[in-house]
Amino acid sequence: MDWPHDPDGEEGSEGMRKYGHAVIAKKVDEEEDFPLSREEFVDEYGDDPIRINHERVVALRDIFEGIEQEEFADFVELHRAVGKAMRAGGFWDYEGAEAFVGGDA
Repeated sequence: MDWPHDPDGEEGSEGMRKYGHAVIAKKVDEEEDFPLSREEFVDEYGDDPIRINHERVVALRDIFEGIEQEEFADFVELHRAVGKAMRAGGFWDYEGAEAFVGGDA
């Protein structure tokens, strides 16, 4: 896929390599964006690249396909849903992640 920007470039990760949650979190303004609509967020950022590890980059919409919740009241609620979807969808690339799948993470 041709990405709208390099996930490791200035626009994508502020000059430093960031992964998964960190890249998604940078797209949210905690003061302005809540309640946050999943559909509107994916409409705006769905094609943006999210680096999973040093070799794998996926579109934000691929991660959000695993999120059924339609609206998030605050950043913590969104962050938990994203983490759960990343683990369940095989986008969590950290050792021991399988211990959290299906949990309250």
